[in-house]
Amino acid sequence: MAVEIKYVVVREGLEKMAFASKKDADAYDKMLDLAEVLGDWLQHSPVSFEDGQSDVLAMWLAENKDVLSSVLKSGRLPETEAVVSAEVTAETEEAEHSAVALEVDNVTEHPVRKRTKAA
Repeated sequence: MAVEIKYVVVREGLEKMAFASKKDADAYDKMLDLAEVLGDWLQHSPVSFEDGQSDVLAMWLAENKDVLSSVLKSGRLPETEAVVSAEVTAETEEAEHSAVALEVDNVTEHPVRKRTKAA
C-alpha cells in the first residue's frame, strides 16, 4: 500500500485543487487571492458585466499576471511568441504537477480535477 501526501486548496469549504507540493498549493492559493481582489476591483469599474463574467476575467488576469505586469510596466504588448510560450509553459507545468503520482511505481492513476472559477 502506498501513502500519498496531497496539499488541497480549500475555499469557502470547497476543494479547489489538489497538489503534490506545498509550494504549488501556496502559489495556486495566492493566485486565487489575486483573482478575488481583481474581481472586487472589476465590480467597481464603469463597465457592467453579466453574472460571472467579472470572475472569469479576474481569474484570467490572475493566471496571466506576468504578462499583465509586463504590459503595465512597458505600455505595450509583449511579443506574440513570448505570450504563447508563457501560456504553453504554464499548461506544461500544470500537466507535470498532475502527473507526479504517475512517477512512483504501484500508484494508481487518479483523474485530474479541472480548474474551477474563483469563489
